[in-house]
Amino acid sequence: MVFQAENGTRTKSRQAEIAIQMALQGQWEQAVDLNRAILDSFPADVDACNRLGKAMTELGRYADARDSYMRAIEIDPLSLIASKNLSRLATLGKNAPKKSKKAASQKLSPEMFIEEQGKTTITELVRPEMDVVNQLTAGDLVQLAPDKKGNVLVQTMAGEHFGDVESRLGQRLVKLLDGGNEYVTAISSLHEDGVSLFIRETRQGASQAGKLSFPATITESARPNGKRSPGRSAGDDSALDDFDEADDDSEAAEVGALNGRSRGRLPGADGDDENDG
Repeated sequence: MVFQAENGTRTKSRQAEIAIQMALQGQWEQAVDLNRAILDSFPADVDACNRLGKAMTELGRYADARDSYMRAIEIDPLSLIASKNLSRLATLGKNAPKKSKKAASQKLSPEMFIEEQGKTTITELVRPEMDVVNQLTAGDLVQLAPDKKGNVLVQTMAGEHFGDVESRLGQRLVKLLDGGNEYVTAISSLHEDGVSLFIRETRQGASQAGKLSFPATITESARPNGKRSPGRSAGDDSALDDFDEADDDSEAAEVGALNGRSRGRLPGADGDDENDG
């Protein structure tokens, strides 16, 4: 009996690891099937309920996601992940059909979130459109779109505008983009009234050779709260970290925490360390 119990625990642990990897790779349909299978064997697994809720949210199945989070609350009334996501769903699904499917989001590879001095920065989005933001999760790819006034708008990959880069950083990016630089941008973390972006230089134009995209002075002003922590992975406060229940329920954040891990470094090893919903 003891052997069977230990074997069952190991099996559940392996399945949870696979479910986390599926979430990090955006394999939401498969994540639904696996987390349901886990719950068939372990009906009181709160983490699996929360992961299932996340997968359902990503698929636009908000009613099913709500049911999963409600089940988590029934098992553990103190589940902060479930309660936060239920609150979010109240807004997210307000004007959406219960069985609607949202377009599958494109994710930035976890390895790309590693900060590199001068080539990456994290910045707080200005004037965020929360109706759009609430449909995004940490790790989602977005795009920069300079306008004719010299501002840098931020859009979903479908072209929906949901905020702007702060003016000082935006003005610099306009010049660098005009000079041939290219950047990849993704959601770093989501919070109650805003969103942080991760920006990485992926190509340097010939006319910009040797020029840092994000010198220290720009980086410090761009970071949320003006804080800067050199050499740190962007995952530390976003998509790649384990879920800090007092912080964001980002995708990489949440799913990792759902497995009860301690706060970790780069998810390359395991993938998120968490995810939202």
